[in-house]
Amino acid sequence: MATSKNKKPTTNSAARPPRAVADAETGIVLATMDVTAPPARVYQALTDGPEIEHWWGAPGVYNMREWKADTRVGGRYTVSVLLPNGQSMPASGEFRVLDEPHKITHTRKYEWEHPALGMRVTTITYLLDAIPTGTRITVRHEGFGGCAAAAYEHADGWERVLGWLDGYLGEGRS
Repeated sequence: MATSKNKKPTTNSAARPPRAVADAETGIVLATMDVTAPPARVYQALTDGPEIEHWWGAPGVYNMREWKADTRVGGRYTVSVLLPNGQSMPASGEFRVLDEPHKITHTRKYEWEHPALGMRVTTITYLLDAIPTGTRITVRHEGFGGCAAAAYEHADGWERVLGWLDGYLGEGRS
């Protein structure tokens, strides 16, 4: 496995910073982070559209906008990723598992031709395990077989995203 080379974001957790690894051979990215919020609070932050739009992104990187979701198993979601240049990149998916507050699984497809991934459908699973200090978040993002560059890029992305989530929850929003 190769470790993501992305600079670690600043977080509010007393625990370790977010960490992600990409396994190019299996096409799987694993990321983890401990946050001080309880699992139910983390689950809400990962499924509530207005919250997602608030914390998922950063100036000069990208922001999530126009999140619309039918948050039930089999329900679909759409979102626009707004780039700093104003370009909007749509994505969509379907919820496969919603086991509040422990597990979320959904698919994701970019509705544009991603340079390293194309329009391939990937699957993201969030495991939210209670720990004495809050929640251990484990992200398993699979479907990168044959797309090593996309796997490494997404490992970098998951470190950023988990850092953003930790910062958001650490602002007294838990």
